[in-house]
Amino acid sequence: MSDDFELETLALHTGIHRSQFNEHSEALYLTSSFVFDNAAQAAARFSGAEPGNIYSRFTNPTVTAFEERLAALEGAETCVATSSGMSAILACVMGLLSAGDHVVASRSLFGATVSLFNNILRRFDIETTFVSATDVAAWEAAVKPGTKLLFVETPSNPLTEISDIAALAAVAKKAGAWLAVDNCFCSPALQRPLDLGADLVIHSATKYLEGQGRVLGGAVLGKRNLVMEQGVFGFLRTAGPSLSPFNAWVILKGMETLKIRMEAHSANALQIARWLEVQPNVARVHYPGLPSHPQYELAKRQQKTGGGIVSFELKNGKEAAWRVVDSVCMISITANLGDVKSTLTHPATTTHARISQESRDAAGITDGLLRIAVGLEAVKDIEADLARGLSAT
Repeated sequence: MSDDFELETLALHTGIHRSQFNEHSEALYLTSSFVFDNAAQAAARFSGAEPGNIYSRFTNPTVTAFEERLAALEGAETCVATSSGMSAILACVMGLLSAGDHVVASRSLFGATVSLFNNILRRFDIETTFVSATDVAAWEAAVKPGTKLLFVETPSNPLTEISDIAALAAVAKKAGAWLAVDNCFCSPALQRPLDLGADLVIHSATKYLEGQGRVLGGAVLGKRNLVMEQGVFGFLRTAGPSLSPFNAWVILKGMETLKIRMEAHSANALQIARWLEVQPNVARVHYPGLPSHPQYELAKRQQKTGGGIVSFELKNGKEAAWRVVDSVCMISITANLGDVKSTLTHPATTTHARISQESRDAAGITDGLLRIAVGLEAVKDIEADLARGLSAT
């Protein structure tokens, strides 16, 4: 596909390699292995001298189609697909870092990501320093001689803090480190971190890329020499946190409607955020599309819209928050996001429950905080469902 095509065209046509049957929709290749013509070809495939499929743990035509399509959307040279968003982060750090290396990360990360850096990687002598997502000077101060990676989510989960990707890319470059950006909340439809200077992009394809809450998937994207030649692909090939062909096929179909879905999610979210701001029992609303958001101007420069995630704090804390959760009848009570159906969660006791109270306090995750991933239902119906619990508080 030509780079001249727009994102919505690339999302429909990139990665299609038709078989002998000349199918119109992408084929699904459910096979564990592939047959070679002869011994010489098998040896050439395994050595890398000849391109081609070997074993679906690390080469599969349907997975390759997903990788090619996502790389085109993100403007990346290459992409490595993984079984989930967390396995993408794991493949990134285990593929590129070694014992004794140092990471600087935002303290405003998904709870499992914090646990990975804080607990698991520490056992392998990889130290992480957590800093404010929005304070560039704090990132600069945290860098030291062994710093190899800067890791950030923007917008952050769940408070939608916006990090200045270009500024952090400059910090990383000066330090001789890489900047990895988790682009889950925006997707390439709203934000392209590589264009702003990031070295790596991480995705939980489970979320907006797939779009309907059906399957898990993840990806690491960036320059070929970094993703393919310096360890990420090597880790995947050896350790095997692979994306299944079926899941890749489902996500491919979801990506076809990515742009139009993200525009609709964003439009609905903005209306919900404005509505929440005037509710008497809501203390604060966190949404990058609102002028009240601390990084509103940065979000306007860095993103196409504010995205589909809104967080809001209730005045009466956990009791009020749980009452809202327990009162909804249409909105799904689940920790997932990026679905066409609206979802509601209480981060302090779900997505961020495994991190310490001290870490939650530092990240601003209060007991009264709720996160809604705004779906594609009618806005008045979402408001009515939330209003039931808000009026009870």
